[in-house]
Amino acid sequence: MSHEHVSREKQTVALMSLAASALLTIAKFAVGLLTGSLGILSEAIHSLLDFGATIITYSAVRISDRPPDKTHHFGHGKIEAVAALAETGLLFATCIWIVYEATKRLLVHSVEVEVTWVAVAVIGGSIVIDFNRARALRRVAKKHRSQALEADALHFSSDMWSSTVVLAGLGLTWLGYPQADAIAAIGVAVFVCLAGWRLGKRTIDTLMDAAPDGTYDRISTIAEETDGVLGVNRLRVRPGGAVLFVDIDVDIARTLPFDRVTAIQDHLVSRICDAFPEADVSVTSLPVQLDDETVFDKVMLLSRRRGLAVHHVTIQHVGETLSVSFDIEVDGRMSLGAAHDLADGLETSIADELGSDVEVESHIEPLQIATLAGRDAPEADRSGYQEILTRLAPATRMLNDIHNVRARVTDNGIYVTFHCRVDPAARVEDVHDAVDALENAFRREMPEVRRVIAHAEPLSAPAGDKPL
Repeated sequence: MSHEHVSREKQTVALMSLAASALLTIAKFAVGLLTGSLGILSEAIHSLLDFGATIITYSAVRISDRPPDKTHHFGHGKIEAVAALAETGLLFATCIWIVYEATKRLLVHSVEVEVTWVAVAVIGGSIVIDFNRARALRRVAKKHRSQALEADALHFSSDMWSSTVVLAGLGLTWLGYPQADAIAAIGVAVFVCLAGWRLGKRTIDTLMDAAPDGTYDRISTIAEETDGVLGVNRLRVRPGGAVLFVDIDVDIARTLPFDRVTAIQDHLVSRICDAFPEADVSVTSLPVQLDDETVFDKVMLLSRRRGLAVHHVTIQHVGETLSVSFDIEVDGRMSLGAAHDLADGLETSIADELGSDVEVESHIEPLQIATLAGRDAPEADRSGYQEILTRLAPATRMLNDIHNVRARVTDNGIYVTFHCRVDPAARVEDVHDAVDALENAFRREMPEVRRVIAHAEPLSAPAGDKPL
């Protein structure tokens, strides 16, 4: 849709609102003076102020549609917020007058109100007009994100409900409750005040460059989930008329080539604009030196995205070169060609993320996917495995108390699991090495065992109380 078409649609609906406001103002003043109804007169004053507000809206819409120039680099969209603020002031001025006049009638003297069918017809007609104009304004305001038109829609919507209150006041006056008219006028003031409060809060937020609710967190999440972005350094979001200005600084690996950085920026802008079509996005890339934790997190993130199990991630700095290696687990029944394609795809993804000069190496391991049908090994075999493990454990100088030994026979071979105890102060890395040493020594003596799985537990008593 062209800019000219958008501008023409916004101005057309503003002009129609201007004509409706003028018609309602004249009609309400005439009937209010004829009947003496404060409720109708307050509505007439309200409509008169709405007429002035609509003129402001029309002018603001025309100005806001102007493109940016040498003086107004971000366009003229904020004029709509200024217009909405002026309308807010008019709304509160209406409230003050209505409450003052209604209070005077209730406490000082009453005014005879004549209820006629003309008065009812005018108020009823204004409700219908207000309803249709509010709906049309709200539709165009939402379509083109116009604050001025939204403010005008709020005016007509509040007019509709306040007219309903006046109509109820006229009905009660006709039934013999003359004070109902003044009370209805106060009801009008309540509606107008609430509308002004809502409008004023949004307007002040806009003028104060407050980010719309939820936009900061959503854009930040989009950036952090974008390939190539290591983190968000700074993010600023502010509305300007129908445009949402986004200024974001992101951390990107300094090892990436220039064209790759540009591609990452373009992709980030595209993703933000998909979520916020009205956004005007500016991205600044900050080159950073990767630390080991960041590299590890990125490797694990990329593997999770591909649904691959990765462990034993090793990161090395060899001079100016970054080297990353890891073990990748795939279905053991998979062909080597298919497994290599998976590993190669992950390696390429990691290299794209960390820089083309990064060394990436993977080691493929079989991962048992299917559930194995098994049975307990004979007790004599299980006891024999426990005796061997108990005999070999002291050589590790760390593992104690071999217990809970289980042996299961499957079509893939024999699986042995056991528990052992370790000094709770021992480092995980040292415990892992000791467990590996015991498992390897055990399999050298029992080559028919397919796999050995150990579970290390902390000693319940100090390590010195138990023999190694």
